[in-house]
Amino acid sequence: MWLKNKKVNILEKSIEKLSNMLQEGNYVEWSYLLGNKKEIIKRNLLAGIARGVGIGIGVTIITAILVILLQKIVTLNIPVIGEYIADIVEIVERSR
Repeated sequence: MWLKNKKVNILEKSIEKLSNMLQEGNYVEWSYLLGNKKEIIKRNLLAGIARGVGIGIGVTIITAILVILLQKIVTLNIPVIGEYIADIVEIVERSR
């Protein structure tokens, strides 16, 4: 009886160790994705759309902030820099 309990205990520890290794390596998720091609396509499509929208919004916000900062620098009337930045702002506004 004692030998049987010891073997069961060793088996339980091995199963728990294997389960932890699978969870840490995300092997369960990988095996699911490798078996289902439609799921891979759906996930990648949604991820691509999200990245594209995020990049578009981010670039728009950063460009708007830069244009506003450049306009404020122009109003400070710094001789050389002000003229150069005024030309840049004018080019950006004409391209709208």
